[in-house]
Amino acid sequence: MTINDAVAYRIIKLLNEKHITQYRLEKISTIPHGAMHRILTGKNKTITMTTFFKIASAFDMTIQDFMNDKIFLLHNLEID
Repeated sequence: MTINDAVAYRIIKLLNEKHITQYRLEKISTIPHGAMHRILTGKNKTITMTTFFKIASAFDMTIQDFMNDKIFLLHNLEID
């Protein structure tokens, strides 16, 4: 699993846990629909720190809180 896949997985998990729609996340984070769609479908191969921060903030989390999931353990990720 790539880091981008892990970010998408974590976003989807948080959307479900917090009962937030993708549309609402896009509005809170100010990330355009197309960009969010590319992140969530794995078409986006990179994610900027600004986008990462906006997503975490939209969930009312720090980046550290966002990454506090076993999906981000190094043995789960392909690091190029």
